[in-house]
Amino acid sequence: MITVAIIEDEPAVRKEISYLIQEETDTELIGWSDSVRTAVKLIEEKKPDVILMDIQLKDGTAFDLLKKLNVIPQNVIFITAYNHFAIKAIKYGALDYLLKPVDQTELKEALERYRRRSDNNPQWMQQLNMAQNAMHHGDLPESIALTSIHNVRIVAVHDIVYCKGDGPYTFFFLSDGSKELISKPLKYYEELLPAPYFLRTHQSYLVNRKYITGVNRSEYIVLKNKEEIPISSRRKNIILTQLFPEK
Repeated sequence: MITVAIIEDEPAVRKEISYLIQEETDTELIGWSDSVRTAVKLIEEKKPDVILMDIQLKDGTAFDLLKKLNVIPQNVIFITAYNHFAIKAIKYGALDYLLKPVDQTELKEALERYRRRSDNNPQWMQQLNMAQNAMHHGDLPESIALTSIHNVRIVAVHDIVYCKGDGPYTFFFLSDGSKELISKPLKYYEELLPAPYFLRTHQSYLVNRKYITGVNRSEYIVLKNKEEIPISSRRKNIILTQLFPEK
């Protein structure tokens, strides 16, 4: 039986999530809280298997709450309304989240991810810190968490040379010559690695502008390592204007 605690200050949302949890055959709701202050006591006394936690509470944020705990748990699934900055921050940290209103199917999937998750993720604190920093600092953080099938790798954004999409997967090619295969489509990362820092030169490519040295026949981007990345015909004018703006 999976024990669940809800940390949510909106009564209607809390009620709906409570109902969804009761519909699950192997979960038990062991308590709820609507504030940072009371949530600390609930979590430390009850020690739930899973914590469904709203990003923004009436007396602080989920990150404020986690900092007050004696031991920061790794079993948090964040809840958020469609707040552009909150969602981007969570994605930078590769954290698990549910979007309000919470859907039964999405809750089931989140609980299934919990069941498959390793008990110890050595990168967890870094992921939390990355998400918190991303909420408060600009549109391009220093690092991004990449979740592969086997692990989570923290990568400095400036070390990403380019990304190549392949259906539901994305290959990250890094400055040290290594690459990472991530089971998310390129479109997912286009928002997290935005222009003008990264250029979508082609349906399948997202390129870090700092590694671009030139253009070959207006058909290829040339990188510092001499590699050439295609420019799609429909994006050509936009890409060339971004690289060589008229003075």
